[in-house]
Amino acid sequence: MRSLGGPRTRVQLAALFAASAAALAPAGPARAFCGFYVSGADASLYNDATMVVLMREGTQTVLSMQNAYQGPPEDFALVVPVPIVLEEENVRTLPAEVFARVDRLAAPRLVEYWEQDPCAPQVEYERMLVPSAAMPDTATEAAANDDLGVTVEAEFEVGEYDIVILSANDSSGLDTWLRQNEYNIPSGAEPVLRPYVEQGTKFFVAKVDPERVTFEDGRALLSPLRVHYDAETFSLPVRLGLLNSQGTQDLLVHVLARGQRYEVANYDNATIPTNLRVQNAVRESFGGFYDALFERVRQQQPRAVVTEYAWDASSCDPCPEPALDGSELMTLGADVVGGGPGGFVLTRLHYRYDREGLDEDLVFRAAPPIVGGRGTPDREGKMHEQDAAPGGVNNFQGRYVILHRWEGEVSCDSPVRGNWGGPP
Repeated sequence: MRSLGGPRTRVQLAALFAASAAALAPAGPARAFCGFYVSGADASLYNDATMVVLMREGTQTVLSMQNAYQGPPEDFALVVPVPIVLEEENVRTLPAEVFARVDRLAAPRLVEYWEQDPCAPQVEYERMLVPSAAMPDTATEAAANDDLGVTVEAEFEVGEYDIVILSANDSSGLDTWLRQNEYNIPSGAEPVLRPYVEQGTKFFVAKVDPERVTFEDGRALLSPLRVHYDAETFSLPVRLGLLNSQGTQDLLVHVLARGQRYEVANYDNATIPTNLRVQNAVRESFGGFYDALFERVRQQQPRAVVTEYAWDASSCDPCPEPALDGSELMTLGADVVGGGPGGFVLTRLHYRYDREGLDEDLVFRAAPPIVGGRGTPDREGKMHEQDAAPGGVNNFQGRYVILHRWEGEVSCDSPVRGNWGGPP
């Protein structure tokens, strides 16, 4: 998320979600990946990427937001549209590492297989692997500005943040209030704020107290924020984020819901091509390769939100690192929605947009399970499951494959080529 320049407080304008109900889906037996994980195309590939994690069950929504701000802490502020007045118990800070964990697990991945000794005793392997679930103080009195139509509904401290919750009955008044309180709102904010004010949306505004900030090598380490609330709809008011946009931006949305993946309802949907064979040299520039592939999909479907991952949150194949455990799922919201930390599906949606390509907020809907990006090469070295297909369980990932042919001695009369596995 881009920060806004200026001598006064810089503002980050974020998006907030509401969601729809999740359904449970059965899980099949787990199998192990027999190749080798190389690397992933995580959020570090994208400049100024916005990353959020949403957990949803029934009408309960838990939204976790990671700040990309890197300037002086006293210049930071965050403005987020919210559907209700949040109280102190609705807000907490999170460890930054949990975002990195979600990102690495759901990011597109580069793997490699080696052709096994053609003369070794043959073991029958299942060609298509189907892994799945492994269970593992009081707000102050509200204050009003009658002239501007802005009311401070609540205010409290959480971690290093000073937070106020605003309501407004006039978008011009809200714009003026933010400016008078030294938030450096860019020109053109009022028309973007207007539809949210007309819908009765509240505004979560967070500033940083530099005295409560942790520093590392002179740089402020701002904690991610988590909020939770009840709402009937599942939408993302991304138009507000355009006020920070100075070009193309990447939005990475991760949705955690029991037995259910999500897609968008009011934009095109696409799934990233997967199980593509690539040359060995790609290992040195996997990020560049993947970005070019993503751009090709975007050129074909400019309004598409691209699904990059849909898988049981407590399993993976291949696993770049251990899957999310129960404590991490509790951190991301299972403590709020209840029912324990099991059975969640992790969906990763990637949208690249600019001012011209974002004319309405994103609306999400539940979607049926898909599979793709699994399995081992066949004997000719061909990969299958290169496109998403309907499945009984969510097993879809962006996966790209380097193959190494057997280069050792062939000393038997009847060699069997095309058995693939880990390094010799």
